[in-house]
Amino acid sequence: MQYRKLGRTGIKVSEISLGSWLTYGNVVEKAKAEKIIDQAYDVGINFFDTANVYAIGECEKIVGDALKKYPRESYVLATKVFWPMGDGVNDRGLSRKHVFEQLHSSLKRLKQDYVDIYYCHRFDTETPIDETLRTIEDFLRQGKVLYVGVSEWTAT
Repeated sequence: MQYRKLGRTGIKVSEISLGSWLTYGNVVEKAKAEKIIDQAYDVGINFFDTANVYAIGECEKIVGDALKKYPRESYVLATKVFWPMGDGVNDRGLSRKHVFEQLHSSLKRLKQDYVDIYYCHRFDTETPIDETLRTIEDFLRQGKVLYVGVSEWTAT
């Protein structure tokens, strides 16, 4: 497996990552998903990506269960936040409330103390960007998130 630096950071990730969208906890049963993750790990993949919304949290549970047998320092784990996780008016977006609640829920489902990368899954036109960034900065200071990213944001 070949590894590359992640952007301008000092960490290295496998050139191939293993994502989990529309699969684990939905189409792919847990035992098969864990086998896929094990095989990926065995060939040197160290970058695993998921999101809170995938199968409404079930995917994170499966990924967490599969990775718990490996040393935490041996892989890079990413998850995301934005999409609705319930029917409430605050169960979506990038408000401090939603991001705060969802990171803690994700950590619990993943059985982790921290995630390596926390992505804002989409841009939130209803929440001031500084509100979101201050919330994530708090997580960085607390060590619950090591790096931050965005997913499917335009450059403008």
